[in-house]
Amino acid sequence: MNGPAAPRSSGQDAQYLIFTLAGLCCALPRAAVQELLPLPRLSRPPSLPAAVAGFLNLGGMAVPVLALDHLLGLPPVEAEAGGLYRHIVLLQRRPAIGLLVDRVLDLAAVPAEGLRPVPPEQTLNGCVAATLALPEGFASLLDPARILMAQEEASLEELTRRANERLEAWSSG
Repeated sequence: MNGPAAPRSSGQDAQYLIFTLAGLCCALPRAAVQELLPLPRLSRPPSLPAAVAGFLNLGGMAVPVLALDHLLGLPPVEAEAGGLYRHIVLLQRRPAIGLLVDRVLDLAAVPAEGLRPVPPEQTLNGCVAATLALPEGFASLLDPARILMAQEEASLEELTRRANERLEAWSSG
């Protein structure tokens, strides 16, 4: 697993996407984010694990969307009416994966000295790499490489393969 982000020596502030999740303020490195999407209707075939919110049809490809609150072991929070402000954060990786978050708030520049270590018991299943000091408080910086374990990654790839087969069958039939 990767460790916390290394301090930047160039003097430039790193960019972080700030969002809320189950009442917590969280962040992802901007470099890890490909795109932000408003929450569309997701396809949710029967027997998906609870951590998978469903699949998004993105240009003819099935993209799994993970219920990030569930993966991090956070208590469920009642979504606003119809999920009006919920977003999918599409990660910059292949195969594509989306993270369902409650609401994207901002893109913030934070200097290296604004990152603080996190005690192991506060890492949300090992996913929090550091705490970011922001003008309005603190945000838990998530490490995208720690969100899924290897076994979860393999299972998700198999589910995605099957979802893509179903999607292809519908479009070719």
